[in-house]
Amino acid sequence: MSNSQQIAVRVQAMRYEAAGIVSVELVPPQGGELPAFEAGAHIDLHLPNGVVRSYSLWNPPQERHRYVIGVLHDRNSRGGSRYVHEQLRVGAAITIGAPRNNFPLDVAAAHTVLVAGGIGITPILGMLRELQRLGKSVELLYCARSRSEAAFADALAAEEGVRVHFDGEAGGPPDLRGFLAAKSPADHFYCCGPTPMLNAFESTCAELGLPNVHIERFAPAEPAVATQGSAYECQLARSQKLILVPPGKSLLDALLEAGADVDHSCREGVCGSCETAVLDGMPEHRDGVLTKAERESGKTMMVCVSGCKGRRLVLDL
Repeated sequence: MSNSQQIAVRVQAMRYEAAGIVSVELVPPQGGELPAFEAGAHIDLHLPNGVVRSYSLWNPPQERHRYVIGVLHDRNSRGGSRYVHEQLRVGAAITIGAPRNNFPLDVAAAHTVLVAGGIGITPILGMLRELQRLGKSVELLYCARSRSEAAFADALAAEEGVRVHFDGEAGGPPDLRGFLAAKSPADHFYCCGPTPMLNAFESTCAELGLPNVHIERFAPAEPAVATQGSAYECQLARSQKLILVPPGKSLLDALLEAGADVDHSCREGVCGSCETAVLDGMPEHRDGVLTKAERESGKTMMVCVSGCKGRRLVLDL
Protein backbone atom coordinates (compact mmCIF):
# COMPACT_ATOMS: atom_id res chain seq x y z
CA MET A 1 0.00 0.00 0.00
CA SER A 2 1.28 3.48 -0.81
CA ASN A 3 2.40 5.61 2.10
CA SER A 4 1.09 8.86 0.61
CA GLN A 5 -1.42 10.94 2.59
CA GLN A 6 -1.49 8.69 5.63
CA ILE A 7 -2.82 10.35 8.77
CA ALA A 8 -2.16 9.20 12.32
CA VAL A 9 -5.31 8.88 14.45
CA ARG A 10 -6.40 7.36 17.74
CA VAL A 11 -9.54 5.32 18.35
CA GLN A 12 -11.42 7.62 20.71
CA ALA A 13 -14.60 5.56 21.05
CA MET A 14 -16.36 2.46 19.74
CA ARG A 15 -20.13 2.11 20.05
CA TYR A 16 -22.55 -0.74 19.42
CA GLU A 17 -25.10 0.59 16.90
CA ALA A 18 -26.98 -2.56 15.85
CA ALA A 19 -26.46 -6.31 15.59
CA GLY A 20 -23.11 -6.72 13.84
CA ILE A 21 -22.49 -2.97 13.47
CA VAL A 22 -20.16 -0.74 15.47
CA SER A 23 -19.28 2.90 14.99
CA VAL A 24 -15.65 3.93 15.40
CA GLU A 25 -14.66 7.48 16.32
CA LEU A 26 -11.18 8.56 15.21
CA VAL A 27 -9.38 11.69 16.41
CA PRO A 28 -5.93 13.25 15.94
CA PRO A 29 -3.63 12.01 18.75
CA GLN A 30 -2.57 15.54 19.67
CA GLY A 31 -5.90 17.25 19.00
CA GLY A 32 -6.45 19.76 16.22
CA GLU A 33 -8.29 19.36 12.93
CA LEU A 34 -8.49 16.56 10.42
CA PRO A 35 -8.67 17.19 6.66
CA ALA A 36 -12.01 18.54 5.43
CA PHE A 37 -14.57 16.21 3.88
CA GLU A 38 -18.01 16.34 2.31
CA ALA A 39 -21.11 14.22 2.79
CA GLY A 40 -20.73 10.88 1.02
CA ALA A 41 -16.96 10.66 1.57
CA HIS A 42 -15.03 7.67 2.88
CA ILE A 43 -11.61 6.97 4.35
CA ASP A 44 -9.20 4.05 4.19
CA LEU A 45 -8.31 2.34 7.46
CA HIS A 46 -4.78 0.95 7.50
CA LEU A 47 -5.26 -1.78 10.08
CA PRO A 48 -2.43 -3.30 12.14
CA ASN A 49 -2.95 -6.70 10.47
CA GLY A 50 -1.83 -5.19 7.16
CA VAL A 51 -5.32 -4.93 5.68
CA VAL A 52 -6.59 -1.68 4.18
CA ARG A 53 -10.34 -1.16 3.94
CA SER A 54 -12.62 1.76 3.03
CA TYR A 55 -15.45 2.93 5.28
CA SER A 56 -17.91 5.79 4.85
CA LEU A 57 -17.97 8.80 7.17
CA TRP A 58 -21.36 9.52 8.66
CA ASN A 59 -20.69 12.39 11.03
CA PRO A 60 -21.26 16.01 9.87
CA PRO A 61 -18.52 17.59 7.72
CA GLN A 62 -18.47 20.50 10.18
CA GLU A 63 -16.88 18.19 12.76
CA ARG A 64 -13.25 18.61 11.81
CA HIS A 65 -12.06 17.28 15.18
CA ARG A 66 -13.14 13.70 14.43
CA TYR A 67 -14.14 11.13 11.83
CA VAL A 68 -16.87 8.59 12.62
CA ILE A 69 -17.39 5.46 10.54
CA GLY A 70 -19.76 2.49 10.76
CA VAL A 71 -18.42 -1.03 10.30
CA LEU A 72 -20.50 -4.10 9.59
CA HIS A 73 -19.03 -7.42 10.74
CA ASP A 74 -19.15 -9.02 7.30
CA ARG A 75 -19.70 -12.78 7.41
CA ASN A 76 -17.41 -13.05 4.38
CA SER A 77 -14.76 -10.75 5.85
CA ARG A 78 -11.29 -11.01 4.34
CA GLY A 79 -9.76 -9.58 7.50
CA GLY A 80 -10.96 -5.97 7.65
CA SER A 81 -14.29 -5.86 9.45
CA ARG A 82 -13.37 -8.94 11.48
CA TYR A 83 -10.30 -7.17 12.83
CA VAL A 84 -12.30 -4.03 13.69
CA HIS A 85 -14.93 -6.02 15.59
CA GLU A 86 -12.69 -8.55 17.29
CA GLN A 87 -9.36 -6.80 17.89
CA LEU A 88 -9.53 -3.03 17.43
CA ARG A 89 -9.90 -1.29 20.77
CA VAL A 90 -10.35 2.21 22.19
CA GLY A 91 -6.99 3.92 22.50
CA ALA A 92 -5.42 2.09 19.56
CA ALA A 93 -3.17 4.13 17.27
CA ILE A 94 -3.75 3.51 13.55
CA THR A 95 -3.29 5.37 10.29
CA ILE A 96 -5.93 6.34 7.75
CA GLY A 97 -6.00 7.81 4.28
CA ALA A 98 -7.33 11.30 3.56
CA PRO A 99 -11.07 11.44 2.76
CA ARG A 100 -12.14 10.71 -0.82
CA ASN A 101 -15.59 11.13 -2.31
CA ASN A 102 -16.88 8.93 -5.12
CA PHE A 103 -20.45 9.62 -3.99
CA PRO A 104 -20.76 13.44 -3.97
CA LEU A 105 -23.99 15.14 -2.94
CA ASP A 106 -25.56 17.80 -5.19
CA VAL A 107 -26.92 20.25 -2.63
CA ALA A 108 -28.41 22.42 -5.39
CA ALA A 109 -31.14 19.86 -6.15
CA ALA A 110 -34.68 21.08 -5.46
CA HIS A 111 -35.57 17.73 -3.89
CA THR A 112 -33.42 14.73 -2.95
CA VAL A 113 -34.51 11.12 -2.52
CA LEU A 114 -32.22 8.93 -0.40
CA VAL A 115 -32.44 5.13 -0.28
CA ALA A 116 -30.28 3.10 2.11
CA GLY A 117 -29.99 -0.63 2.63
CA GLY A 118 -28.33 -2.02 5.77
CA ILE A 119 -24.85 -0.60 6.38
CA GLY A 120 -25.43 1.61 3.34
CA ILE A 121 -27.03 4.03 5.81
CA THR A 122 -23.58 5.36 6.71
CA PRO A 123 -22.96 7.70 3.72
CA ILE A 124 -26.71 8.28 3.31
CA LEU A 125 -27.03 9.49 6.92
CA GLY A 126 -24.28 12.04 6.29
CA MET A 127 -26.19 13.27 3.22
CA LEU A 128 -29.47 13.47 5.13
CA ARG A 129 -27.95 15.53 7.92
CA GLU A 130 -26.23 17.90 5.49
CA LEU A 131 -29.43 18.52 3.51
CA GLN A 132 -31.38 19.03 6.73
CA ARG A 133 -28.75 21.52 7.91
CA LEU A 134 -29.12 23.46 4.66
CA GLY A 135 -32.91 23.44 4.89
CA LYS A 136 -33.28 21.40 1.70
CA SER A 137 -36.19 19.19 0.70
CA VAL A 138 -35.22 15.56 1.31
CA GLU A 139 -36.79 12.17 2.03
CA LEU A 140 -35.24 8.86 3.08
CA LEU A 141 -36.25 5.23 2.63
CA TYR A 142 -34.16 3.09 4.99
CA CYS A 143 -34.34 -0.68 4.54
CA ALA A 144 -32.87 -3.57 6.50
CA ARG A 145 -33.54 -7.25 6.96
CA SER A 146 -34.60 -6.69 10.57
CA ARG A 147 -34.95 -3.85 13.04
CA SER A 148 -32.16 -5.28 15.20
CA GLU A 149 -29.72 -5.03 12.27
CA ALA A 150 -30.57 -1.42 11.40
CA ALA A 151 -28.19 1.16 12.87
CA PHE A 152 -29.79 4.47 13.92
CA ALA A 153 -33.24 3.13 12.93
CA ASP A 154 -35.22 4.16 16.01
CA ALA A 155 -34.07 7.78 15.88
CA LEU A 156 -34.52 8.03 12.13
CA ALA A 157 -37.98 6.45 12.14
CA ALA A 158 -39.24 9.29 14.32
CA GLU A 159 -38.16 11.96 11.85
CA GLU A 160 -40.36 13.65 9.29
CA GLY A 161 -39.70 12.52 5.73
CA VAL A 162 -38.16 9.19 6.79
CA ARG A 163 -39.68 5.78 6.02
CA VAL A 164 -38.24 2.56 7.40
CA HIS A 165 -38.77 -0.91 5.95
CA PHE A 166 -37.76 -4.15 7.63
CA ASP A 167 -38.05 -7.26 5.45
CA GLY A 168 -38.82 -9.45 8.46
CA GLU A 169 -41.75 -7.27 9.55
CA ALA A 170 -43.07 -6.46 6.08
CA GLY A 171 -42.82 -10.01 4.78
CA GLY A 172 -40.45 -9.21 1.95
CA PRO A 173 -38.22 -6.60 0.29
CA PRO A 174 -39.33 -3.00 -0.29
CA ASP A 175 -41.46 -2.01 -3.28
CA LEU A 176 -38.94 0.30 -4.91
CA ARG A 177 -41.12 0.84 -7.96
CA GLY A 178 -44.04 1.92 -5.80
CA PHE A 179 -41.79 4.25 -3.83
CA LEU A 180 -40.17 5.84 -6.89
CA ALA A 181 -43.10 5.89 -9.33
CA ALA A 182 -44.46 9.31 -8.34
CA LYS A 183 -41.09 11.06 -8.13
CA SER A 184 -40.12 13.92 -10.41
CA PRO A 185 -37.39 13.49 -13.06
CA ALA A 186 -35.91 16.70 -11.67
CA ASP A 187 -35.26 15.05 -8.30
CA HIS A 188 -31.85 13.61 -7.44
CA PHE A 189 -31.72 10.00 -6.28
CA TYR A 190 -29.02 8.40 -4.12
CA CYS A 191 -28.73 4.77 -3.09
CA CYS A 192 -26.19 2.78 -1.09
CA GLY A 193 -26.67 -0.79 0.03
CA PRO A 194 -26.24 -4.42 -1.01
CA THR A 195 -25.73 -5.28 -4.66
CA PRO A 196 -29.26 -6.65 -5.32
CA MET A 197 -30.81 -3.43 -4.00
CA LEU A 198 -28.48 -1.24 -6.06
CA ASN A 199 -29.22 -3.21 -9.21
CA ALA A 200 -32.97 -2.98 -8.60
CA PHE A 201 -32.70 0.73 -7.83
CA GLU A 202 -30.75 1.48 -11.02
CA SER A 203 -33.05 -0.54 -13.26
CA THR A 204 -36.21 0.89 -11.69
CA CYS A 205 -34.98 4.47 -12.07
CA ALA A 206 -34.09 3.77 -15.71
CA GLU A 207 -37.52 2.27 -16.43
CA LEU A 208 -39.24 5.27 -14.80
CA GLY A 209 -37.12 7.78 -16.71
CA LEU A 210 -35.41 9.21 -13.64
CA PRO A 211 -32.02 10.49 -14.87
CA ASN A 212 -30.29 11.95 -11.81
CA VAL A 213 -29.24 8.67 -10.23
CA HIS A 214 -26.20 8.24 -7.97
CA ILE A 215 -25.09 4.99 -6.33
CA GLU A 216 -22.19 3.74 -4.25
CA ARG A 217 -21.19 0.10 -4.16
CA PHE A 218 -19.42 -1.61 -1.28
CA ALA A 219 -18.84 -4.62 -3.53
CA PRO A 220 -18.65 -5.03 -7.31
CA ALA A 221 -21.87 -5.73 -9.20
CA GLU A 222 -20.06 -8.71 -10.70
CA PRO A 223 -16.68 -10.08 -9.64
CA ALA A 224 -14.12 -8.11 -11.63
CA VAL A 225 -11.54 -10.02 -13.65
CA ALA A 226 -8.42 -7.89 -13.22
CA THR A 227 -6.32 -9.70 -15.82
CA GLN A 228 -6.56 -10.10 -19.56
CA GLY A 229 -5.37 -12.57 -22.14
CA SER A 230 -3.07 -10.26 -24.08
CA ALA A 231 0.11 -8.46 -23.03
CA TYR A 232 0.54 -4.70 -23.18
CA GLU A 233 3.08 -2.06 -22.24
CA CYS A 234 2.60 0.55 -19.55
CA GLN A 235 4.78 3.67 -19.64
CA LEU A 236 5.11 5.59 -16.39
CA ALA A 237 5.51 9.23 -17.40
CA ARG A 238 7.02 10.64 -14.22
CA SER A 239 9.38 7.81 -13.29
CA GLN A 240 10.22 7.01 -16.93
CA LYS A 241 9.70 3.29 -16.33
CA LEU A 242 8.40 0.97 -19.04
CA ILE A 243 6.49 -2.03 -17.68
CA LEU A 244 5.32 -5.09 -19.57
CA VAL A 245 2.00 -6.38 -18.24
CA PRO A 246 1.91 -10.06 -19.28
CA PRO A 247 -1.24 -12.13 -19.83
CA GLY A 248 -2.81 -13.21 -16.54
CA LYS A 249 -1.30 -10.42 -14.41
CA SER A 250 -3.22 -7.39 -13.15
CA LEU A 251 -1.97 -3.92 -13.94
CA LEU A 252 -1.78 -3.12 -10.22
CA ASP A 253 0.42 -6.13 -9.48
CA ALA A 254 2.71 -5.23 -12.38
CA LEU A 255 3.00 -1.65 -11.13
CA LEU A 256 3.73 -2.71 -7.55
CA GLU A 257 6.37 -5.23 -8.67
CA ALA A 258 8.05 -2.43 -10.63
CA GLY A 259 8.20 -0.27 -7.49
CA ALA A 260 5.49 2.20 -8.48
CA ASP A 261 3.87 4.13 -5.61
CA VAL A 262 0.17 3.35 -6.11
CA ASP A 263 -2.53 3.76 -3.48
CA HIS A 264 -4.81 0.73 -3.38
CA SER A 265 -7.27 -0.93 -1.05
CA CYS A 266 -10.21 -3.03 -2.21
CA ARG A 267 -8.70 -4.66 -5.35
CA GLU A 268 -12.31 -4.92 -6.56
CA GLY A 269 -12.73 -1.61 -8.37
CA VAL A 270 -15.16 -0.06 -5.89
CA CYS A 271 -13.23 2.13 -3.43
CA GLY A 272 -11.49 4.51 -5.85
CA SER A 273 -8.18 4.63 -3.98
CA CYS A 274 -6.15 3.44 -6.98
CA GLU A 275 -7.54 5.98 -9.45
CA THR A 276 -4.72 7.02 -11.78
CA ALA A 277 -4.60 9.60 -14.57
CA VAL A 278 -4.19 8.22 -18.11
CA LEU A 279 -2.05 10.33 -20.44
CA ASP A 280 -2.28 8.11 -23.52
CA GLY A 281 -3.85 4.83 -24.58
CA MET A 282 -7.32 3.35 -24.14
CA PRO A 283 -8.18 1.81 -20.76
CA GLU A 284 -10.32 -1.30 -20.51
CA HIS A 285 -12.58 -0.22 -17.64
CA ARG A 286 -13.84 -2.87 -15.24
CA ASP A 287 -14.50 -0.77 -12.13
CA GLY A 288 -17.69 0.22 -10.34
CA VAL A 289 -16.71 3.83 -9.61
CA LEU A 290 -16.40 5.82 -12.83
CA THR A 291 -19.42 7.26 -14.62
CA LYS A 292 -20.13 6.50 -18.25
CA ALA A 293 -18.79 9.92 -19.25
CA GLU A 294 -15.60 9.41 -17.22
CA ARG A 295 -15.04 6.04 -18.85
CA GLU A 296 -15.56 7.44 -22.33
CA SER A 297 -13.11 10.29 -21.68
CA GLY A 298 -10.31 7.76 -21.12
CA LYS A 299 -8.53 10.23 -18.84
CA THR A 300 -8.53 8.16 -15.66
CA MET A 301 -8.76 4.51 -14.56
CA MET A 302 -8.82 2.20 -11.57
CA VAL A 303 -5.61 0.23 -11.99
CA CYS A 304 -6.60 -2.55 -9.56
CA VAL A 305 -9.06 -4.15 -11.98
CA SER A 306 -8.86 -2.27 -15.27
CA GLY A 307 -6.51 -2.94 -18.17
CA CYS A 308 -5.74 -1.84 -21.72
CA LYS A 309 -7.78 -2.14 -24.91
CA GLY A 310 -4.71 -1.71 -27.09
CA ARG A 311 -1.02 -2.44 -26.74
CA ARG A 312 0.12 0.58 -24.70
CA LEU A 313 -0.91 2.82 -21.82
CA VAL A 314 0.83 5.92 -20.47
CA LEU A 315 0.06 6.67 -16.84
CA ASP A 316 0.81 9.73 -14.71
CA LEU A 317 3.07 7.82 -12.31
